[in-house]
Amino acid sequence: MSVQVGERAMPGTEEARTPLVRLRGVKKYFPITRGIIFQRRIGNVHAVDGVDLDIYPGETLGLVGETGCGKSTLARVIMRLYDPTEGTIEFEGRDITRLKGRELRELRRHMQMIFQDPFASLNPRRTVGSIISEPFRLHKTVPRDRIKAEVQQLMELVGLNPEHYNRYPHEFSGGQRQRIGVARALALRPKLIVCDEPVSALDVSIQAQILNLLEDLQEEFNLTYLFIAHDLSVVKHVSDRVAVMYLGKIVEMAPGGTLYRNPKHPYTGALLSAVPIPDPRLAAHKKRIILEGDVPSPIDPPSGCRFHPRCPSAQFPICSEVEPTLEPMRPGQVVACHFPLPDRAVIDEGAEEATPSAGPSAG
Repeated sequence: MSVQVGERAMPGTEEARTPLVRLRGVKKYFPITRGIIFQRRIGNVHAVDGVDLDIYPGETLGLVGETGCGKSTLARVIMRLYDPTEGTIEFEGRDITRLKGRELRELRRHMQMIFQDPFASLNPRRTVGSIISEPFRLHKTVPRDRIKAEVQQLMELVGLNPEHYNRYPHEFSGGQRQRIGVARALALRPKLIVCDEPVSALDVSIQAQILNLLEDLQEEFNLTYLFIAHDLSVVKHVSDRVAVMYLGKIVEMAPGGTLYRNPKHPYTGALLSAVPIPDPRLAAHKKRIILEGDVPSPIDPPSGCRFHPRCPSAQFPICSEVEPTLEPMRPGQVVACHFPLPDRAVIDEGAEEATPSAGPSAG
């Protein structure tokens, strides 16, 4: 089932609008040490640096940004695979920031993850049946004599042959391995699934199959997704809202349709302007925003706005000294920028006129 962004209805009730996941001031620093026997800290890698984020039940929140901006680290912090350095994480209104032991294991039933690499995320020494059945054995949600039937049912649900229960991961293609990862994540019927670039290692045709599978499963089981990707066209296809991340911070967030029509942060505009358009009539109306310089080091991020060394709209001294906060621009859209882009900064009005009408074909 293919659904265009902007056409998906967001949940409307007050209960549905209560965030499933809420992050406030979340930071994750990795220490840099010197010495072998007597180590001392000489700095930190600011992987995630003060993120506020809400993820609502039943939605897909896309998270985009350049390599090294902190997307995967943020996903692992949400999953509590990493402990946050600062800030709070709430799940269904419950503070899970410092959960340990049995309480954290109980939480795992409701939060699962699909990893980026379908080759590295599966144990090559275990059969597919053993891999998918592991959540059942750990959490004891299914009687032992029913586990095999449940696993085969899951395999059929994600498009795998149940008869391949005793095969090993190397006997499957890349797309089939990712389906195994989806089945494992779905086993405990979680409320939240974090998809960490689940299709980036797959061929385009296989990407479409996995994306359609994820959408069908979301509709059937009322799943909530945090979908991380580099490919902006993929994010546009699957996401209700999109958050843009740069050097450890969220710089813009908006409903998908709004973000792609009217990006407000110069970094978002640069990302969107780099996406190729197959229609030459539309491409002729596209404005290219060129960024200069390299991404600054997260060890010593710039003062003020972190994007100002590369920003074509930067003005001094405000951009280099004052850190912008997320401010509302239009319903559902917030941006952290002192000088937001004007409307339609990437696509001209003429692009809509160049779009062919969807009338019946002649003949």
